[in-house]
Amino acid sequence: MTTSSVKPRELRDFYENPAVPVASGTPRSRRQARMLAEALGPATDDPRTVLDIGCGDGTAAATAAPFLTGHRIVGVDWSQDALRRARARIPYAVRGELTDGGLPLRTGAADAVLFSEVIEHLVDPDAALDEIRRVLRPGGHLMLSTPNLAAWYNRGLLLAGVQPVFSEVSLRGIHGRPGREVVGHLRLYTARALREFVAASGFDVVRLRGAPFHGVPRSLRPLDRLACARPSLASILLLHARRK
Repeated sequence: MTTSSVKPRELRDFYENPAVPVASGTPRSRRQARMLAEALGPATDDPRTVLDIGCGDGTAAATAAPFLTGHRIVGVDWSQDALRRARARIPYAVRGELTDGGLPLRTGAADAVLFSEVIEHLVDPDAALDEIRRVLRPGGHLMLSTPNLAAWYNRGLLLAGVQPVFSEVSLRGIHGRPGREVVGHLRLYTARALREFVAASGFDVVRLRGAPFHGVPRSLRPLDRLACARPSLASILLLHARRK
C-alpha cells in the first residue's frame, strides 16, 4: 500500500480498506494454531467452539483449520467487506464488535478465542478483553498475538534514535521508521506489559512464545527465527491464557 492510497477520514475507514495489511504472516498463524490445538486436544463427539475475533478476510482461520480438525471455527469481524471475503475461506463468519454493544454471543458460549493482530489496533483494549472474557467459558482459552515493541531490532533502532518498527505516528504515511506500509497500530506491548495486562483482565497466563515476522529483510530472517527462543526479543508475541 502506498502512502497516497491512505486518506481516511475516520479510523474505521482506514480498516475497511482491503489493502491494509492485517497479519504478521503464515508462520505466526501456524505457531498459534499449534498452541491452540495442543490446548484443546483432539475433537470429540462434542466439538469445541473457537472464535476468531477480528478474523479479517479469514486467512488466519483458514491456516489454523487443519490443526483444529473437528472443532468449530467461527470468524467474527465488524467489517462487512472482510466478512464477505472470510466466508469464501471458512464456513462460519458473523458480524460483531468488541465494544458498542458487544459480540452477538451468549455468556460462556466459546471454548477458545483467537485474537490475532487485533489488540494493537484498539482504542479500548480493556473493554475488548472484558468482552472476550464474557464470551469464554470458565477455563476457556485465549490465544492472543501482537507485535513486540521490544523486538531485537527495535532495541537497536531506539538506541539509534529511530522510530521502532510496528509503531505509527500517522495513518497517511511512514515517518521516522523502516517499512513501507501504514498499518494503523495504536498500542504496542512488550512481553512483560502483555503478561501483566492480560493477567489484570481476569486471565491466568499459561505461556508466552515468540514468532517471526514476514516483513524482516530476507538476510535477517535466520536471526529473527533464532530470537523466537526468547519471546522478550521475538518479533511477534504469542500468548496463551485461560479465563479464570
